[in-house]
This record gives sequence, structure tokens and C-alpha cells, in this order.
Amino acid sequence: MEPGTTRTELARLVAAARDGDQDAFHQLYRCYARMVHGILLACAPHHAVEDLVQEVFLQAYRQLPRLRDPAAIGGWLAAIARNLSRDHFRRTRETAELTDTHAAPGNPAAAVEAAAVLALIRSLPDAYRETLVLRLVEGMNGPEIAERTGLSPGSVRVNLHRGMKLLRERLERRDPHAGV
Repeated sequence: MEPGTTRTELARLVAAARDGDQDAFHQLYRCYARMVHGILLACAPHHAVEDLVQEVFLQAYRQLPRLRDPAAIGGWLAAIARNLSRDHFRRTRETAELTDTHAAPGNPAAAVEAAAVLALIRSLPDAYRETLVLRLVEGMNGPEIAERTGLSPGSVRVNLHRGMKLLRERLERRDPHAGV
């Protein structure tokens, strides 16, 4: 949620969006798009993430009348994202991503390194993978992750701590001189 958005305001936005208020749905999108993007980036191919984000919100818009608890919208959107990601893998054959699609102009080595680190993050268990991508890629802090995903702040702290520990171990195994 945006800073300062209360549960009452969130409930109002969900109710308004259910009633067809496009602006209210757009505000919900702005509140949760980074979270959905991070969850998808943690497990879906990079080239498919943007389309999947749009598909998550399209499904959410269609299914919004089924959401029983407006305060649970973050966890509900996260579940839709995870399910769409799994469906995407069932529909598509495995392909190898080309690292040059991630390349920043003028610094292909950094892009290759970022792709390698993202691949390591994707090899971690789901709970660690998602929270690390939300933190490291999407720039969300622990309380934001908890608020948007519906996880408890304690779970987020533990997942981030354990995930970073595993990531460091894997980076050190890959490159003993890695400074992360």
C-alpha cells in the first residue's frame, strides 16, 4: 500500500473497484504492482514477467467480486501471481534466456553478472526467493513486503535473513572472491 493507506482506505478502494471504479482499481495496481512484479521475477522468465503482471491484474479485476476480505488483497494477488507463473511453465517449453536481453547500454558485464545473481536467487526455496527479489530488485523494505504479501513481519525478517545467508553461500561457492 502507499504510505499512509489505512485498512479502511484499502477496503474502500476494493469496494469501489468491485463497483467498477477504474481509478480505484488503478490505485490498487499502483499499490501492488511492484510486489506482483517481484514475485513473478523470482520464478518466471524475464521476458514474460511484464505480460504476466498485466495478466495477474486482469484476472484480479475479473475475480474481484470473489475476494471476501479486502484486507487480504495483497496475499490474494500474490497467490494469483504464483498460480499464473506455474501455469506459464506448464504451457511453455523450457528455453534458455539470452543474457543480452538484460544488458544495460555500455555495461554488458554487469548485466551478465546481474542475470547470474538472479539465477542464483531463483534457485533458492520459494519463500526466500520471493522476499529477496522484493527486497533486492523491487527495493521494498521488510514492513512493506509483510504488508503487501500478507506475511507476518517476523516471517519476512526470517526469510530475508535465511535467504541472504543462502545467497551469500552460493555466491561464495561460485566465486570465492565475491564481495556480496
